[in-house]
Amino acid sequence: MYHYSLNKIDPLERLYVKEVLDNGFRASKKNVFVRRLEQEFAKTFGVDYAIALANCTCAVHTALAALGVGPGDEVIVPALTMSSPAMAVLHNNSIPVFADVDAETFNIDAGSVRRCITPRTKAIISVALYGLPPDYDALLALCDEFHLYLIEDNAQCINGTYKGRVVGSFGHFACYSFQGSKHLTAGEGGMLITRDAQLAEKARKFSGLGFAGLTATGNTTGRGELQKPAFERHLTYGFNYKMPELCAAVALAQMQRSSELIRLRKQSGGLYNLIMFNCEIAKEQARTMDYENCYWTYAIQLQTTQPGKDWSRFKKLFIKNGGEAFYGAWQLTYNEPLFRNEVQHQKGVWQRYQKGLCPTAEYLQPRMIQLKTNYLSHDEIEDQASALALTLKQIKKSKT
Repeated sequence: MYHYSLNKIDPLERLYVKEVLDNGFRASKKNVFVRRLEQEFAKTFGVDYAIALANCTCAVHTALAALGVGPGDEVIVPALTMSSPAMAVLHNNSIPVFADVDAETFNIDAGSVRRCITPRTKAIISVALYGLPPDYDALLALCDEFHLYLIEDNAQCINGTYKGRVVGSFGHFACYSFQGSKHLTAGEGGMLITRDAQLAEKARKFSGLGFAGLTATGNTTGRGELQKPAFERHLTYGFNYKMPELCAAVALAQMQRSSELIRLRKQSGGLYNLIMFNCEIAKEQARTMDYENCYWTYAIQLQTTQPGKDWSRFKKLFIKNGGEAFYGAWQLTYNEPLFRNEVQHQKGVWQRYQKGLCPTAEYLQPRMIQLKTNYLSHDEIEDQASALALTLKQIKKSKT
């Protein structure tokens, strides 16, 4: 086992940020790091077009708009994930429809997606939950059958693979995050990638206030033209979703260090896997040779009939044994007050946001534990793995 010790932020990030600050954001140097980041990202994922944005939610919204998904159109999203995909659908004045998840992978279930499809369905948003890719073959088969778009939300998965192909190569668009907890971070930021030139141009215009001169690869308007009083700027409707230069500078450095930063998470997951082998107290997210998990976090499901009591007990015992505090799963999006109290009553929403809508997700959510994987030394993760092993042993002993 490689014994790593890293800094999350290295001299390279500081050097690039210093370049931005020393330049004083002068227009002559504007977007140097944004362009470099987009080029680096596109090259890494083998696509022609990458668009740096303010965050991943902006990226999902932009993808929906560029695909022509409109008001009243339905978009299928997984019930078990952070609320951002459904929020992006609402930003687009479209209707989120919630599909259940698979009991083993915790990812969106294609069988449930099929049951959610109506004549108004236009797209599916897949989420690579916790770093594990979903079943793209099954999702793409549905897209082909019903003429739907696929948007990959890969905020939690960068450089994961599915059947030998890199995650991000399956959908019409793929979206990524540089938020502070992610594999690669700039504090905040997002990325949208595609192979389609027309979609890329629509996305760049939508995320850039509909500016004239925005193309699939960037801005072609010269300063002289822009300075003319008769210049017409806004050709189409759009938002100001662009990534700032400072974020791009940090994100570029993180991209250039991506191998070591992603390896950090995978090695954390590997050590946890050794502890979880044949565990009776809890069950980890499914593992298979066809899916490469990049472990944004390490997800396990408690095997219990009393999730409220046993989840709290597990956390207290884990911390007592030297473990770090962890999060549970997000509340199912349709159970959040916004969706129960407001979205539920909007025109065109046909799902009833109540118990039984997505039974597998409802079963999993109160039982989920999300162990941290973003440790910076091998000693740290060994300490956490030891705390997990001891906690599981103590709970098992108490039940016998």
